[in-house]
Amino acid sequence: MIYWRLLQESIRFAIHALVVNKLRTLLSLLGITIGIYAIIMIYSVVDSLEYTVRKSVAGLGEKVVYVQKWNWGPEEGSETYAWWKYFNRPEPSYKEYKALEGKVPSAEHIAFTYSKPATLRYYNNQASNTPIIAVTHNYLDIWDYVVQDGRYFSELESQAGRPVCVLGFAVADGLFPNEDPIGKEVRALGRKFKVIGIFESQGDDLFGNSTDENVYIPVAYARKIFPDNVSGSAILAKAKTEEGIAPMIDELRATLRGLRRLKPGDADSFSFNRMSMVTQALDGVFLIIKLAGIVIGGFSILVGGFGIANIMFVSVRERTSQIGIQKALGARNNFILLQFLVESVVLCLIGGIIGLILVYLSLLVASNLIDFYIFLSIQNIIRAIVISVVIGLVSGIFPAYFASQMQPVDAIRSGQ
Repeated sequence: MIYWRLLQESIRFAIHALVVNKLRTLLSLLGITIGIYAIIMIYSVVDSLEYTVRKSVAGLGEKVVYVQKWNWGPEEGSETYAWWKYFNRPEPSYKEYKALEGKVPSAEHIAFTYSKPATLRYYNNQASNTPIIAVTHNYLDIWDYVVQDGRYFSELESQAGRPVCVLGFAVADGLFPNEDPIGKEVRALGRKFKVIGIFESQGDDLFGNSTDENVYIPVAYARKIFPDNVSGSAILAKAKTEEGIAPMIDELRATLRGLRRLKPGDADSFSFNRMSMVTQALDGVFLIIKLAGIVIGGFSILVGGFGIANIMFVSVRERTSQIGIQKALGARNNFILLQFLVESVVLCLIGGIIGLILVYLSLLVASNLIDFYIFLSIQNIIRAIVISVVIGLVSGIFPAYFASQMQPVDAIRSGQ
């Protein structure tokens, strides 16, 4: 009960100090508010960006390995992108895909895909430079795409190479604004394709690309109208488990090297790309941004901490006689210490809460102005509160200790 009363009294003293000395308190809290705002704002933006990246990676396949001609970045241990090493490599082919089927025990599914841009037409409506994605039947086993209307290719349609297609959401919406696309025919690459399905909207991926703007056709039909060794072809392999990715890559490498008749000393003429390569490269960027936020906000908090310490010393001097009377009536040192320490923490918490409110309002405005999901997480709210409490304790400990060590007679005399 005594400590509860002390807490209530300290909070009342803190509020009284705020009301009585508005300008002084505002200037003292400004550093804490700006510091918390800077740190939590940067953390929120980075966390939101990281969330978007992780979500994009999950959508692009965490257990999926892309066998391609080009590497997505510099090789491990190198800072230079050796494009000249990849330039003369052959593109992965449909023949290699067929040879890999059934020869990679660690793979749950293997698919082949390549693309060619074309203009898609339906009467007077057209979609220019639309990627026509040729895929094998098990492509949908690797990706979590949802068919919103209609259906995906049947295995018979895929193997027989029927002229059918599944449209991305944006393509369907653009070509068929006022009618149902299912069963209609569109023209592309000098051929007619029957629309049998529409994929659910996926939105933009990590690189700003959208599957909503693609058209998907069976590989067996695509090979009749354009070759499968065009730029950008890829073999996709999905591991059965996260732990099975490394063995799967070893199995893919051994089989492909045999297919391409590479000697033991020859370098690979293909690359294994994974979305984790992108996130690992971005992890360092996220860390640097967070550290920059800590440094920027840290200076503001340091200034704010000195401001809180200053206001607490002023508060001790103003209440010297009151401290003397409390000690004369039997108040112990730790009672006085805790009283001023709680007051310091309350002042810092007020600054931290104001900073959090400003962060929330800023993120709310930013989310409405730009097409990017930014959020204030519970973790960052807790982080702001903890930082505020720690600054309050550090800033208030010396003034509180100074007050607790006063002698009753001296305190009463100096306060008169």
